[in-house]
Amino acid sequence: MTKVALFGAGGKMGMRSARNLLDTDFDVAHVEISEAGQARLKDALGKTCVPAEDALKGAEVVLLAVPDTAIKVVSHAIIDMVEPGAIVICLDAAGPFAGHLPKREDVTYFITHPCHPPIFNDEDTAEGRNDHFGGIAAKQGIVNALMQGPDEHYALGEKVGKAIYAPVVRSHRVTVDQLALLEPGLSETVCASLLYVMKEAMDEVVARGVPEEAARDFLLGHMNILGAVTFGHIDGVFSDACYKAIENGLPMLMKDDWKRVFEPDEIAASIERIT
Repeated sequence: MTKVALFGAGGKMGMRSARNLLDTDFDVAHVEISEAGQARLKDALGKTCVPAEDALKGAEVVLLAVPDTAIKVVSHAIIDMVEPGAIVICLDAAGPFAGHLPKREDVTYFITHPCHPPIFNDEDTAEGRNDHFGGIAAKQGIVNALMQGPDEHYALGEKVGKAIYAPVVRSHRVTVDQLALLEPGLSETVCASLLYVMKEAMDEVVARGVPEEAARDFLLGHMNILGAVTFGHIDGVFSDACYKAIENGLPMLMKDDWKRVFEPDEIAASIERIT
């Protein structure tokens, strides 16, 4: 059995990972520094935490399920105890991209991150339809990056990713730089910001007299059909009036140089702010 040292086992992502790893052939050693997290893990999964040095002894995989802001501190604190040839896995590209991982040429650095269940899906159970984050019942994709280490280590890193984010239907291999373009660039800087604007727009029409329930139904329904057409999920086109509205709306809503958010210096600055 492959031994996995799971750090941050009692936190949000740690609990999700620990729960899904129960159904695998991995031998998991759980590490959690907070008493609340230790109790949470014990109560929910019946697992007892062990000291870091015990968890790392013989571990082929070191899974860092800790916040981006803690990656540097945690990785530097344990790196001297990590076995040569082990795979250190991060769940986000921010810390690795920012250079927060310690220099250690004889270990592999790997990143795996969920795509989250898509808006357009074929979930046929209530549990699946309500699993918006993923890792419980809804199918999702994942993206992986081998930052350093032999290419043959990719398969094991991907196997861990598929386990902790299960059920996984697609697994994509990207570079660390590409993963940074996806997050924070595409998913947070662009998508989250525009969704925030759409919610503000809904609140504005409500403030101008539209019943809130009507505005919510109208916006979410239009997001569904407009999204399906825009992303080619269905074969369709907008009305002539809609195209005219887009032509007028885009310059009012978006700066001409908005794609600058994907420039390397902007991605680096964004990651620096969150790490």
